[in-house]
Amino acid sequence: MARFKFNRALLKISGEALMGDSEYGIDPAFLDSLALQLDSVHKAGIEIAVVVGGGNIFRGLAASAKGMDRAQADYMGMLATVMNALALQDALERCEVHTRVMSAIEMNTVAEPYIRRRAIRHLEKGRVVIFAAGTGNPYFTTDTTAALRALEIGADCIMKATKVDGVYDDDPKTNPDAVKFDELPYIEVLNRGLKVMDNTAISLCMDNDLPIIVFNMEKPGNIERALKGEPVGTIVRGGN
Repeated sequence: MARFKFNRALLKISGEALMGDSEYGIDPAFLDSLALQLDSVHKAGIEIAVVVGGGNIFRGLAASAKGMDRAQADYMGMLATVMNALALQDALERCEVHTRVMSAIEMNTVAEPYIRRRAIRHLEKGRVVIFAAGTGNPYFTTDTTAALRALEIGADCIMKATKVDGVYDDDPKTNPDAVKFDELPYIEVLNRGLKVMDNTAISLCMDNDLPIIVFNMEKPGNIERALKGEPVGTIVRGGN
């Protein structure tokens, strides 16, 4: 059996991905599939943290574009991520995976407050940790949250879950001639404006040499293959 290359990882999953084939909300079948994949790597001894987005319920930036105060809209988006985190926690615990939700906005009835050392301790005790409510600050995306939390907990990599099998030079859904990258340096992602993560997140990863694996999470087993270092998707890391 192949050994794992990454032993502590942070999975970043968008709220839109949680919709599955629906147009809004949370698809229970998709959650169950995700929970089974996480359960598999968790049982193998991998320490897993998750950052979830909230775009399936509310997008702060979109609401701001329509006239809502940006900070207020972003706080609403943070609350949407808590709902998604609780749904994922439920799916994981039905697989008998011990899980903790940690929120950057205190809401002690449903989640623990985010405390870095406590999060690390949960991981060391074999619990999956789900980070909710972004950074707790407006104007920061959940991509930036993922980079920040990954660095804070000492993750070996960020796994950016998508519906395509990596990073392309154009949208493969509209351009059949789009070219897929197997590997990219951070600076090229920034210079070419490739939609991997937002620029703040990419810069954080670049400054701290934290690799980002972009992969298709809809293919069963891809999370495990990516953690083993198999050529799944695109890896973004340092390079010339």
